[in-house]
Amino acid sequence: MSDSSIQIKSHITENDVVLFMKGTSTMPQCGFSSRIAGVLNYMAVDFKDVNVLENADLRQGIKDFSDWPTIPQLYVKGEFVGGCDIITEMTMSGELDTLFESENISYDKDAASKIREANTE
Repeated sequence: MSDSSIQIKSHITENDVVLFMKGTSTMPQCGFSSRIAGVLNYMAVDFKDVNVLENADLRQGIKDFSDWPTIPQLYVKGEFVGGCDIITEMTMSGELDTLFESENISYDKDAASKIREANTE
């Protein structure tokens, strides 16, 4: 197992929600990473942000690990959920709420509703 795989495994087993992203949750370095971090922050989800720009092996490693070609990537309870488009769709449909509820992840239901309301007008 490569160092990056060990690192990835460690992040996703030690944290309920992990976002592998470009930059950090407070200083995203790309629009897609910013969108998902923004949704999670707005919904008051406690998550670990992992900046893949700090380590080229990790940046490639997460793509190999998930067999998903793009970053950001969201993991919930050790399972790969998706990238920006998937998380955006899940947020809008309410599927993300359902996932968080089924996995006992704390989040702000009112904030989730506000996101949907603001984007359906």
